[in-house]
Amino acid sequence: MALTHIDCFSGPGGICTGLHAAGFETLIAIEFIKSCVDTYSANHPEVHVIHSDIRDVTAEQILPYIPENGVDLVTSGMPCETFSTAGNSSRAAYDDRQFLFREGIRIAKIANARMILFENVPMITTKRIAKDSKKLVLDVLKEELAEAGYKNYKQFIIDAEKYGVPQKRKRFFILASKEPTDEISAPKPTTSVDVTVEDAFCDIPPVEANTWTENPNYLPGKSSAYTRLMQDDHFWRRETKEHKLLNHLPMNHRAYIIERFHILRQGEGLKGLFARLEPDELESLQKRKVVPKVVYVKRNYRLRWDEASPTVTSHALDEFVHPEQDRALTVRECARLQSFPDSYDFVGGPYLVAHDDRSQQDKYEQIGDAVPPLVAYAWGMHIREILHK
Repeated sequence: MALTHIDCFSGPGGICTGLHAAGFETLIAIEFIKSCVDTYSANHPEVHVIHSDIRDVTAEQILPYIPENGVDLVTSGMPCETFSTAGNSSRAAYDDRQFLFREGIRIAKIANARMILFENVPMITTKRIAKDSKKLVLDVLKEELAEAGYKNYKQFIIDAEKYGVPQKRKRFFILASKEPTDEISAPKPTTSVDVTVEDAFCDIPPVEANTWTENPNYLPGKSSAYTRLMQDDHFWRRETKEHKLLNHLPMNHRAYIIERFHILRQGEGLKGLFARLEPDELESLQKRKVVPKVVYVKRNYRLRWDEASPTVTSHALDEFVHPEQDRALTVRECARLQSFPDSYDFVGGPYLVAHDDRSQQDKYEQIGDAVPPLVAYAWGMHIREILHK
């Protein structure tokens, strides 16, 4: 019998994809961003998706879609901008976004959920409720969990790299249960061998910047255990489709940007490039805009073949350069780094959108903000084990 799940702040469906592979049945998803809703619905048509600000979602919208005795799990990966060091101005903000965890608890109470799984960035552990307060947001979250009946909880920080994801991505989780006898713990790592960028990209054909030509064909004779898993619809419990490479479309770059990419070495970003270049060479390149005059630390990092990628974020288009080709990553390459199966089609929203427009997310942003499905799968299998005990 499938375990049941409600997906709060669902994004494009990373958690649902992993839990589905672990045998969960997602009954309801709640998401505010329309492009994420479109991607989620296209890939999980069996789920009732509520396109709404979660604060406006009522019991009447939930109860008709769940069993009378409630659900097994509610997941809640609320937006992380106010906790993340990726944007210091966002982290400096003290507003209602940092208390959106209350909505996950509220939905869990409505649905009589046995367990709640919260996900966020590790820096949530140090965020205070106000600039002049010593009390942490996490303290309030734990207090309100206990008040709602979820007194049995533990917190964890886990690295996606230890769960088969070709990416160094640490995330904070709290798993909470109504049952005092549930043995709360984190899933054990599923691999002792790091999956590299080469493992993730080995069968992806080259595409050239500015050609705007999508190549849906895999490189013949090239594969790895990881690429085979990304194409294994039986593992993901997805309807088997013709295998082709979706969303593998190169970006347009100005000539001086391509020249910048060309002089980058693997494992080097703008900061490393500044340090390596001689002053006269640096000045000459800056005059032609090949190198910017300001160092952006997390910008234009050329991936290494022999390592896992750094953390994929919603800014992945600007942050990463292909290990060999002089271009940014394609949407499919980012999806591979996040462990989305190849049959997962990011149909919602435009390819790119102005990053200051928070009313929609382009395909890169959807992927960067998602929970890697393989991490969700590990949690799903582990929670199954806890509940079955």
